[in-house]
Amino acid sequence: MTSIDAADLKRMFDAIAVAIEADKDRLCQLDGVIGDADHGIAMALGFGAVRDALAPLELSATEPTVLLNTAAKSFLNAVGASSGPLYATAFMRGAAAVKGKATLAGADFIALLQAMAQGIQDRGKAEIGEKTMVDAWLPAAQAAAAAHASGKTVSESLAAALQAAERGAEATKDMIAAKGRSSRLGERSLGHIDPGAASAVTVIGAMRKSLG
Repeated sequence: MTSIDAADLKRMFDAIAVAIEADKDRLCQLDGVIGDADHGIAMALGFGAVRDALAPLELSATEPTVLLNTAAKSFLNAVGASSGPLYATAFMRGAAAVKGKATLAGADFIALLQAMAQGIQDRGKAEIGEKTMVDAWLPAAQAAAAAHASGKTVSESLAAALQAAERGAEATKDMIAAKGRSSRLGERSLGHIDPGAASAVTVIGAMRKSLG
């Protein structure tokens, strides 16, 4: 895919909603070990709301920034839990990164992805190694940027992002949670994948599939 427009982004969000809905039970099970067992439900609600909010848009007259800001608002309205503000911030930062562009070249989309990851990190005030979704999102964005800089396509760059996210999520098994409710468990959080990192892999996987 050489350029990405609002219709492509809508398809991407639709694909994420489907993937998260299919993964909802697993994400709730992961969250049940170290959280409130509702992460899958929250994510499905959020991306379901995004899909519904984007459905009536006149895509040929909608810039990516407007679509992303619509996604941010609808996700936040649907999800009061911690993932709501995190993903809303991600989409708003992504929107700002591509402001004024009707279509996105490869470099624009990579910038959008990096802005999303940075937004999640800034809003959550989390660092790599603290057992959060940042452990998947930040390596994914860095891998995508490195792949694109070396001449890879958006599809190939997203494949690199997915691999990095998978590694990052897997690595959270060996971390003691330092943020959020699971941090109260201390060492009992060891041995379990962080649900936010797991859902990040699902989101990035759906992005790669829909834009591949």
